[in-house]
Amino acid sequence: MRILLTNDDGIEADGLACLERIARTLSDDVWVCAPAVEQSGKGRGITLTEPMRVHRFSDKRFAVTGTPTDCVVLAVNDLMPKRPDLILSGVNRGANVGEDVSYSGTVAGALQGMAMGIRSIALSQSLERFHDEVIAHYETAEAFAPGIIQRLMEAGWSDSVVMNLNFPNLPPDLVKTVEVTSQGFRDLAEMHAIRRTDLRGRDYYWMGFRAGEQSPAEGTDLRAIAEGKISVTPLHIDLTHHQTVHDLKSVLGGAPPRLRGK
Repeated sequence: MRILLTNDDGIEADGLACLERIARTLSDDVWVCAPAVEQSGKGRGITLTEPMRVHRFSDKRFAVTGTPTDCVVLAVNDLMPKRPDLILSGVNRGANVGEDVSYSGTVAGALQGMAMGIRSIALSQSLERFHDEVIAHYETAEAFAPGIIQRLMEAGWSDSVVMNLNFPNLPPDLVKTVEVTSQGFRDLAEMHAIRRTDLRGRDYYWMGFRAGEQSPAEGTDLRAIAEGKISVTPLHIDLTHHQTVHDLKSVLGGAPPRLRGK
């Protein structure tokens, strides 16, 4: 099995080193094509307005001055002699659950693989905040990902689906359960911008996340991670809300309506 690895934290990220160790338990044919610098939050972005450059570290290891989506496209179409059988994206430093999946570069790398007809899995490791230190228990992802990936590959899944794996912020010996989940939605918006002032007296903004108490629904990725479980969520890129399509057919259809008089 030929495996391609990418991420959004960059070619030097600890999570990518973890993913390489995971991949090598599954295959000897492992390729890496990752962003040269961190691309977190870039989602499905692609580079259209400037050239991209590729740095080749070895026969099977590349860094690209672009997004995770760019990396997958270049690797599959140009850098690899044959298409991979599996794409793994991650291991992200921090969970990708709930609304995160819509702007996650980690999930985007997997989605691009799916769009190219390749089985793809996104992997993310939740963070533990301990006093002033933030800890990523990559050893948890490393302990459990190989077995989960192997089971998923044996079972198979729809061509239009990617698997989103999230590991809880616990060491491996405290993780007892894997749960297949749906994508959840947070009660409170966590994203916000902090305004600061530079040394020349001009304002700038730094985007970040605000922690808050949540009550996620049962069966969701958010709930599973909050309860210390491994979350496996099948995702697909079809954003159509089919019930609304059905409801609107009685309102719109046929000749386009014109604005009625006031």
